[in-house]
Amino acid sequence: MRTIPDAGIVSGVAEIELTKKDNATRLAHLYQHNPLRVLFPTPDPHDAALAVLVTTSGGLVAGDHLSIDVRAGPGTVAHVATSAAEKVYRSTGATTGIKQIFSVGPGAWLEYLPQETILFDGARLRRHTTVNVAPGAGFLGGGMIVFGRRARGEVFTGSLLHERLELGRDGALAWGDALHLDGDVARLMADPACLANAAACATLLLVPPQGDPRPFVERARRVQRQFAASGLHVGVTAVNGVAVGRWLAADPAVLRRAFVDLACDWRQAAVGLPARLPRLWHN
Repeated sequence: MRTIPDAGIVSGVAEIELTKKDNATRLAHLYQHNPLRVLFPTPDPHDAALAVLVTTSGGLVAGDHLSIDVRAGPGTVAHVATSAAEKVYRSTGATTGIKQIFSVGPGAWLEYLPQETILFDGARLRRHTTVNVAPGAGFLGGGMIVFGRRARGEVFTGSLLHERLELGRDGALAWGDALHLDGDVARLMADPACLANAAACATLLLVPPQGDPRPFVERARRVQRQFAASGLHVGVTAVNGVAVGRWLAADPAVLRRAFVDLACDWRQAAVGLPARLPRLWHN
């Protein structure tokens, strides 16, 4: 039973369950509660089934909560994205919370590639993402964080960011990651051992269905060489059957291009999908 949110509190819910029927990925279950909505645009030919998450409120303020649950049934092939960058506004004390759960059934392929999360200075955000990948399944997903409204000259000097991600493979934890910024955030942002005054950061994870992620590490290095002169900091590795790409950037637009280029390369190499992302990424 779902809890009815208190008056004045935004509590969005999106539940998506996909199944394979007639050799195609079909929607088996959908539940949505404002301000979250799910759209299902027609994908490009030969591409994955597409689900797009829309936050109709135009952004998140202190105390708002989102809950996203995506279940890709056996043999399904799907791409889940967001319609635009997610804005998290300044808070006077309360914390915005986002909980995301992605379950990938045997033989399925799921992509979760949301557009940027933009943290206004003074925002407070806690986001917890859990991914469960069954044997023979694959997953490609991650996200980007922009620190402040850079076009306005704003930087993120406070207040709270807690980003936690756990990826399980075949029932065991394969990758865990957490980023916590609190207190003297300006000092942490400037520290060369932390974020080195980056305007944005990103992470991309790949669980290839065939198991060995190491060939994707060298592919990533080749793809990212074009950004060598842009000041972009890139790291790629393979851990416990997961390929991991990480970025720090002074220019969020450069990071976005690097993130998209690697996602396009990895999806094509892993499962033969087109080396492009849905058109909403290019609007």
